[in-house]
Amino acid sequence: MNGNSLTVENARPTNVRWCVFSLAFATSALLYLHRYVFGFIKPILAKEWGLTTIELGEIDTAFSVCYTGFQFPLAVCADAFGVHLVMTGLMIVWMSGLAIMSSASSFVWMWYAQAVLGAGQSAVYACISRIANTWFPPAIRTTLQGVVGILAGRLGALGASLIFTTLMLGMWGLDWRTALWIHVASGVVLIVLFAVLFRSTPRQHPRANLAEAELIEGATGSTVFQPPAVSGRITVRQMLRTVSPRSFLNLMFLSVQSLLSTFADNVFSNWIPLFLFQVHHLEFKKMGIYAALPLLGGAVSGLVGGILNDYLIAATGNRRWTRVAIGCGGKGMAAVLLFLAFNSYDDPYLFCIYLFWVKLFSDCGLTTAWGVVTDIGGRATASVFALNNSIAGIGQIVAPIIFATVAEFYGWRSVFVLVIVAYVLCAISWLFINCTIPVLGEVANAENDAETP
Repeated sequence: MNGNSLTVENARPTNVRWCVFSLAFATSALLYLHRYVFGFIKPILAKEWGLTTIELGEIDTAFSVCYTGFQFPLAVCADAFGVHLVMTGLMIVWMSGLAIMSSASSFVWMWYAQAVLGAGQSAVYACISRIANTWFPPAIRTTLQGVVGILAGRLGALGASLIFTTLMLGMWGLDWRTALWIHVASGVVLIVLFAVLFRSTPRQHPRANLAEAELIEGATGSTVFQPPAVSGRITVRQMLRTVSPRSFLNLMFLSVQSLLSTFADNVFSNWIPLFLFQVHHLEFKKMGIYAALPLLGGAVSGLVGGILNDYLIAATGNRRWTRVAIGCGGKGMAAVLLFLAFNSYDDPYLFCIYLFWVKLFSDCGLTTAWGVVTDIGGRATASVFALNNSIAGIGQIVAPIIFATVAEFYGWRSVFVLVIVAYVLCAISWLFINCTIPVLGEVANAENDAETP
């Protein structure tokens, strides 16, 4: 069967899916590590190159525009041509952007570096979302998505704080360019491993047997609604056919939630190190440790949020309102805790401890949103994820400009007020999201009817 080892006699499932899980985990961690390092370089560039906060925000926008603009078309390619080819190409572009950043000598070259990095990372999480729907059994899919997408990503961001900043820049005293080249080398190793060890589906992998493919694709024996696994490719024509107004509106509510969440979370990905440097005058050793606290909260949430989703869905039998309760509750609690954090604004350590809990609750909502994408995405999961993320990318584009301008003219307290407002609106938007409405349901039914004599 396609030259692989799939046979009916192989009754005991192989474990290739855990190799794929490890590759996805490593990719997610390295992606966030490489994305977050620029936030820790900002204080250096502000000092060495004389860049203003607004100019640093413009460099962030270069990443955001390319990340948003390339995401959907490349995700459609991943659904149409397979994740293996598209993801490998994306990783090569991504490492090229990091290499340009390592060599940049001016504002213009740093802008181009961030643009290339954004293009290379654009559809990676869309591909990982499809990997989840292709390689993970339905009963544990949200848990594994939380581990790969949130836990691994936040651990990578922690690496930017603790390894790149506190260790390499602070304790070892390395030049930031040397530290970046070390990360480029680690990325090249990952590209080789992914290209050799990964295949787009279990049925295409030479080391996966039929029993493992059927375990992933099918059957949990549960009477609770479980979204199906993706077992094959879908044509671009199929993905672009008209969906029902109801499913489109549902997708738009999810996208609005994601836009608001992305806008709020931009302060953690791009601005906390500069905030700690400008307001509290922290150097690299302490800056890396304090900035790591909210990221640690996000990492914990990646594990807890996924397990909580899968457990409560199985316990209640109600997928929709479980998703709504966790998503709405997580974002709402993040807003409340960030408001309370103002009591400790003048103490960077206590303030960042509050931010730990803000990110923990906020990223429970993020884990849930990823689960909704796989619930409604079906065979076009990568495309649905990318469309949702592309709309969310509007928040990523405008956030650096707004946060930089507000911080420059009104101070950092006002920046955090904007984040609170975004979290409140995000919590409200969750009330209108229904994870049981598939995006391509109408398309699939129309095709089946057309084939019926």
